[in-house]
Amino acid sequence: MKRLSSSLLLWVLAVSLVYVTGAQAVVLEGVGHASIYNGDLEAARVEARKAAIRDLSLQYEARVSTRDTMENGVITESQVRLASNTRARNVRIIDEYQSGNLLRVVVRGDISESGDQCRASEASRLKKRVAVTGFPVLYPDQGRIGGIGDAGEILPQQLQQALMEQGGFQVFGATRSRMFTDLLNAPTVQQGNNRLTNVLQLAREMGVQFVVTGVIRDLGVADPSAWGTSVLDRMQRGLGTVDQRRQFAADLIVFDGFSGAPVYRQRFETVADWNAGPGGVAGFGSAGFQKTAYGQSVSGVVEAMAAAVTEALACQPFMTRIARVDGYSVTLESGATAGLRPGDELKLYRSASYFDSLGDAPELQDSHVSVTLEKVQPRFSRGSMQQLGGLVNIQRDDIAILW
Repeated sequence: MKRLSSSLLLWVLAVSLVYVTGAQAVVLEGVGHASIYNGDLEAARVEARKAAIRDLSLQYEARVSTRDTMENGVITESQVRLASNTRARNVRIIDEYQSGNLLRVVVRGDISESGDQCRASEASRLKKRVAVTGFPVLYPDQGRIGGIGDAGEILPQQLQQALMEQGGFQVFGATRSRMFTDLLNAPTVQQGNNRLTNVLQLAREMGVQFVVTGVIRDLGVADPSAWGTSVLDRMQRGLGTVDQRRQFAADLIVFDGFSGAPVYRQRFETVADWNAGPGGVAGFGSAGFQKTAYGQSVSGVVEAMAAAVTEALACQPFMTRIARVDGYSVTLESGATAGLRPGDELKLYRSASYFDSLGDAPELQDSHVSVTLEKVQPRFSRGSMQQLGGLVNIQRDDIAILW
């Protein structure tokens, strides 16, 4: 009977939430709570205000999905997921109440539907650092026809250029670096020589937040016999009586540079005629290559890859490492080139590892402390936090995050 009432409660919650589809703003009130640590009322007020804004968003537009797991007719597990896609403006605190170490804040604001909730986030104006590595070719012999065996280095260079032209990232090239040795299984096997410690190491050395890499799976022609060197072969190709199509397939993978976890993976494919004249191609991406139908089709794939990376990272927070902690002062490894400005506030997270799993990615733990930037240089920035670094155990190589 208890399980049945829980399911009934979830059903009532799902049907009773207000769902507003109009694009016009409405005025709503939200309530948020936060605990006061070490008497810091201002920090608690900031957290309570954020919680109240979340309450506003969920009141305006909320989507509830539930999933029940049943065994022999009995619910053994019930999950509920709540999501909202809104933008809050003109938010102001209209009431505040403190009881012991608990602060209650009531806010009022104009809430409307957001076409892209990521654009409204603070992190959206910052340029995340991205490194693009080499894309090794699974079957190198396929590159001999047309002399495009350099695809593993040229393709990521083209991708790097496309990302730079979009302007949303700081892009660094590492096209000679290879993230995988077992290309056939990459990146599904993370053991032995395919462990992602090399991803973490590259990200640390280059100071990047994300690593974009991949594997070129296919460069092969549809009919290898059509590309012989005899007079008959050349005549058949000239008359168009043989299949001159060529495949292209590449896996694109984006890894988080702090944890090594994949945040995006997609295979991109195309097929087009390889209508290159004898000696007309001097490498992948060359002028002769671009004149072929195949080259033009592959260029479109590269643009699609860049767009996919941009979309995949749009909602990711901005993260940077802590370079130095001195009392209340914190120095970050990112500065004005990333878009940081004096007055920006970033949350500080401790990077923790455990002795029984030293090879695993570090776990980020919220320190409940923020740094407010005061001095911003092109490649670093410095600010103050509310407590001494030693008291909250914030130190070099911990992480600062802006959501």
